[in-house]
Amino acid sequence: MSDDISPRLARYLGDKLAIPGLEVANLVRIPGGASRETYRFRARYSENGKSVDRGLILRRDPPASLINTERSIEFRAYQAFHKLGLPVPEPIALELETAALDRPFFIMEEIENCSVGSILQPDPYGAHREKIGKQFFETLGTIARANPKEIGLGDIDGAKSPEECWRHEIERWEREIDEDEREPQPIARAAIRWLKKNPPPPAQKLSVVHGDYRTGNFLFDSDGNIRAILDWEMAHLGDPLEDLGWALDPLWGPADTSRAGGLVSHADAIAIWEKASGLKADPKAFLWWQIFASLKGAAIWISAAREYSEARNADPVNAFSGWFCLAFHNKVLADRLAELI
Repeated sequence: MSDDISPRLARYLGDKLAIPGLEVANLVRIPGGASRETYRFRARYSENGKSVDRGLILRRDPPASLINTERSIEFRAYQAFHKLGLPVPEPIALELETAALDRPFFIMEEIENCSVGSILQPDPYGAHREKIGKQFFETLGTIARANPKEIGLGDIDGAKSPEECWRHEIERWEREIDEDEREPQPIARAAIRWLKKNPPPPAQKLSVVHGDYRTGNFLFDSDGNIRAILDWEMAHLGDPLEDLGWALDPLWGPADTSRAGGLVSHADAIAIWEKASGLKADPKAFLWWQIFASLKGAAIWISAAREYSEARNADPVNAFSGWFCLAFHNKVLADRLAELI
């Protein structure tokens, strides 16, 4: 499936990096990824008389995408936070035209010899979970602390002021449900009504929000060191509590919901984040963003179900998301709303 683009990819990358004779080998599609097609490959070339064999990742727009995202924003986020010293892959090239590989794409370094956690594993981090958890929430706090304008991301999509963060996001995800639901979604609609009637305080600051900061979107090595924060395609400007609420959503640690993402306790996660970010997780504001997180999840799974049922994206992860994940978040929302209404 991927061999046919290897020669074209080699020509493009050789021209882009000004490396004559660059070869692409072992191009393989990596399963998963509803918003981008992801491939692993080796770039082989000569540099200063020495042979180089470098692992790289290609992220190409699919024919149909689960959630519409802007690949240039994802690439710029990698650039900004790589320069800031966070554990993110080095971005190599961004191509917005379609001539080279039929669809827009970007290339970044491959972080090798690492693992990724999964919500399907009962204990994905083992003895390293506390160490990884500290790094995970410290990094999230560092993202929240960063000044978007100073790191070159002040113009990306999202809220324009702290007061409109909540409204910008609820309107975005309500639109997704309006467009993609194939049957009535009474629990999601009830959550939307509650969120609109009980808005949170204004954000403490406008931050870059990763948008999908969770279990499964970072790589760690055998020593328990986080080596890469991945999947920045939903990055935007907003309330930093949005990322914290998403990271602590119970879906990311269903085997042990007492631990945030299967890592550390919720109290420790919040304390680590507060220290790193210099911000506070006000209980009232954070409750709103926790409920919003489950609603956002439900909207994504509703979209996944539609993509799969209409054969626009046949990846089995979409079928799983539209079945298990949607049911999970519907129950979380129903239980939380029952306590509040």
